[in-house]
Amino acid sequence: MDKGLGDRLFRFVVDIINFLSTLPKVTEAQVIRYQLAKASSSSGANYEEAQAASSKADFSNKMKIVLREMRESNCCTNSCITF
Repeated sequence: MDKGLGDRLFRFVVDIINFLSTLPKVTEAQVIRYQLAKASSSSGANYEEAQAASSKADFSNKMKIVLREMRESNCCTNSCITF
């Protein structure tokens, strides 16, 4: 198990949660806040799930989900620049 990546993903989630508290309390930001919280925490959760994969194919599928969630997190983070 690559604890380094798991630790970095955990730190990422914590950093995102802290960042979300700095966004303005307007409706538009709330939508992004919700989506970013879901995507960032999902990436860490799916990485942990991948560590217990039942096969190489299962592991690969779960890691693809991690990548998709990280891409969504990136998109949402970039959207926050407008607030």
